[in-house]
Amino acid sequence: MTVSLAVTGPATLVGTGADGGFAHDLKEALAQRPRSISPKYFYDVQGSRLFDRICTLPEYYPTRAETAILSAHAQHIAAQIGPRAEMVEFGAGSLTKVRLLLDAMDRPARYLPIDISAEHLGTCAAALRADYPALDVLPVTADYTQRLLLPASLPGGGRRVGFFPGSTIGNFTPREALHFLQVACQVLRGGALLLGADLIKDPAVLHAAYNDAQGVTAAFNLNLLERANRELGTDFVPQRFAHSAFYNAPLQRIEMHLVSRCQQYVTLSGERHEFDEGETLHTENSYKFTIDGLRMLAERAGFRPGSVWTDDAGLFSVHWLHAPA
Repeated sequence: MTVSLAVTGPATLVGTGADGGFAHDLKEALAQRPRSISPKYFYDVQGSRLFDRICTLPEYYPTRAETAILSAHAQHIAAQIGPRAEMVEFGAGSLTKVRLLLDAMDRPARYLPIDISAEHLGTCAAALRADYPALDVLPVTADYTQRLLLPASLPGGGRRVGFFPGSTIGNFTPREALHFLQVACQVLRGGALLLGADLIKDPAVLHAAYNDAQGVTAAFNLNLLERANRELGTDFVPQRFAHSAFYNAPLQRIEMHLVSRCQQYVTLSGERHEFDEGETLHTENSYKFTIDGLRMLAERAGFRPGSVWTDDAGLFSVHWLHAPA
């Protein structure tokens, strides 16, 4: 069973088709200068599949590095989680990395994966449920960037532990990242958050990771326009846009843009919007962190930082953050 999570805040997005959130936000994006839209709209079914392919690319180190960390330290992490725990995964995607934890945990009681792509989430949750029949798998279709009211904890269960892998925290602005961590600290009070964070490194490594030779990341970026055509009736011509990703060193972030190759017009809900040649739609930021900087951010949000694990090359980090009761 897939349920909608109670959400409060300035906007609500349930990732099931052509919802008003996407239309509203794209309309605002096209009306402003410079143009920018949230990366959460990447993740329809096709976008989720493309991202799964990105995670297997030779240039894309974050998935391999984080998986290596979780594999090497799963027993230590499971010991900190404790018995009969409830796992809450924010932006769960394909539910792959959590298996490394579930296999090491002592009788996990319930798993709540939260994602906006309802169809993809439902398919992956069904597969997980089949592989872990003793686990209560409760997939939640919701926008986890809003304030979340989770179901009550199971009677007699262990602590509630959040899982936020993939350095998705880097897709937020610093202000948004702080807000998300503050909300997570309240939702997980008395438990903890296991957080993956990408680290600052050689810009050449970063550039390669977001500009793969096979063009999968470019297709992932351009799929945002194809999704708008499918769901909102826009008339984007994806071939008239180019994928651009680069490291903005002063801001310590990768930026992804869609660059207009020519002067053109796009129609949404009967309104025409002009793109000049070279004008961009900013689709994603991916901030990179130092270990100390991430720990300071977590402290500001109310967490008490604990253990930190990194891969052998120091590319990626995984943090254990205590949420006071």
